[in-house]
Amino acid sequence: RPTMTLQDAADRLEIDDLLTRYATAVDTKDWDLFAACFTPDAYIDYTSAGGIKGTLSEVQRWLAQVLAAFPMTQHLVTNRAVVIVGDSATSRSGFFNPMGLPGAAGGLVLFFEGGYYNDKLVRTAAGWRIAERVEESSYSTRLHPVMLKLFAA
Repeated sequence: RPTMTLQDAADRLEIDDLLTRYATAVDTKDWDLFAACFTPDAYIDYTSAGGIKGTLSEVQRWLAQVLAAFPMTQHLVTNRAVVIVGDSATSRSGFFNPMGLPGAAGGLVLFFEGGYYNDKLVRTAAGWRIAERVEESSYSTRLHPVMLKLFAA
């Protein structure tokens, strides 16, 4: 394995910060910060989790509508595998996402989503940005019969 240069380390740190910034943007519903994580012409595909795919603006509008119902989300992005070649990179990172909906008797009803983000990234004048994100869902508890009964209550 070749020795990592200072530029390699700086790029890895910046990409790590970008992936964390994405999670922060979604959880705080900061849609300007969300948009700043992507290139303007980014392609995003959340269909494996029952979402949509499309342009940044299409997906941003959809996500803002869907997440408005959730008073609590927590996106944890982990186990990042990043390959950098010049001004392009690929990343596969795991995510764990507990989400809370208001319960019928108060409090929150939690369910859990997990999987991987498969990203293509590019270095821009403003730093690294996601040019393509394809979510690969591994599991969800939201369709479990117990959860469906709770949501129907």
